[in-house]
Amino acid sequence: MSQIHEECGVFGIFAPQVQDVASTCYYALFALQHRGQESAGIVVNRDGVFTAYKDEGLVNDVFTAENLARLGEGNMAIGHVRYSTTGAGGRENAQPIVVNHLKGNMALAHNGNLVNSYELRSELENEGSIFHTTTDTEVISYVITKERVKSRSIEEAVLSAMDRLKGAYSLVVMSPSKLLAARDPHGFHPLCYGRRADGAYIVASESCALDSVGATLIRELDPGEMLVFTKDGVQSDRSHCGGKKSLCVFEYLYIARPDSVIEGNSVHEARKQAGRFLAEKYKIAADIVIGVPDSWLDAAYGYAEASGIPYGIGFIKNKYIGRTFIAPVQAAREDRVRIKLNVLKSAIAGKRVVLVDDSIVRGTTCARIVHMLRGAGAKEVHMLSSAPAFLNPCYYGTDIDSRDNLIACHHPVPEIAKIIGADSVGYLDLKDVHFLTGGDGTGFCTACFDGDYPTEAPAESNKNRFERPISENPKYRKE
Repeated sequence: MSQIHEECGVFGIFAPQVQDVASTCYYALFALQHRGQESAGIVVNRDGVFTAYKDEGLVNDVFTAENLARLGEGNMAIGHVRYSTTGAGGRENAQPIVVNHLKGNMALAHNGNLVNSYELRSELENEGSIFHTTTDTEVISYVITKERVKSRSIEEAVLSAMDRLKGAYSLVVMSPSKLLAARDPHGFHPLCYGRRADGAYIVASESCALDSVGATLIRELDPGEMLVFTKDGVQSDRSHCGGKKSLCVFEYLYIARPDSVIEGNSVHEARKQAGRFLAEKYKIAADIVIGVPDSWLDAAYGYAEASGIPYGIGFIKNKYIGRTFIAPVQAAREDRVRIKLNVLKSAIAGKRVVLVDDSIVRGTTCARIVHMLRGAGAKEVHMLSSAPAFLNPCYYGTDIDSRDNLIACHHPVPEIAKIIGADSVGYLDLKDVHFLTGGDGTGFCTACFDGDYPTEAPAESNKNRFERPISENPKYRKE
């Protein structure tokens, strides 16, 4: 079981008439819950008046019937679910962020990580800006607000801000009369839009959120594209398009929901293909192939299909427990493994088992899973990762921290097998990861595997600098 902390999920709706957009947002955030379970928030816009509510917790915990009712009706809304890849947890860092400005209110929700957030924040603070969070989302909101002062429109301000933002960002921005969606020029993370039968436009991190609110997918935003939704329809600006596309390949391997479609490709089929690639490389004599709910099942099925080894159910999942890696403290993650999963002993006892994993990061959770299978009577356990070995930190929104905690940086594969208690361990080949969707092998960011960063990496090699409070950065002098 992976210990990768995920992204965030963003959502927006522009409706042709006043309606219960808060409930629409609520249902969509349920569909995006897998992208973040630390906090959730919704901002409703009715005739330029913003009503917001956000808090720590799962969507169902944050938005009681009473809280939803307080948001009221409107013709626009944006929503967000968060995992803290930049900035600590806590209600103050929950999104969306609302800015009250002389040129009108603005609300913003963000998925991704900037690589120049500290530089931008330093500049803004030196100009007198006061920050209330430790997120780069607030940095983005200030940059847009600053540009708004000298711009004729909110869309012009966002375009100007995009000239200054470096790194990964999929944004939804709401002004009193417009809804905007923007994707960074590399397209690190997905952002799509669609339309509902009542004429409402929908923007979301994944197509599964569109499905959940009855919208039909139109297409993915291109890297660098900005869309503006108004009462007159939708307009596209492509002035920032044309760069090298670098979609995070881990969206296919783990982050996205299997029923989502990203850039025309089925996430489910991409994961099955990863399993087929593993079967070509690792021909293991085994009795059963299993995965752990939920992200591993597709790859496990692909391995079984290609190898001819029967696919089986090895674990029963407690569906009322969140995804294990979301727990920010390692001890909490380990506790959740025990109460979240139980081995189906009748399927495992006496069997040689191929366990298909989505990734092996630190190795601690994998060791617990293998131990559980051994305790259930598994004769052999062969663990295969449907991702290559993680060797580098990620600066674009997936919480793969410094090399210090990456097991593959410090141990060869045979040692990793011993550490986690498996009979063997195998990884997906780096060359194969480029062909998960049957394309030409280009357009993916694989920096966490090969160190080939699409942008200039931050000056400090350890990505934990983004997690520290701003006051602890050595470039800030304390008076």
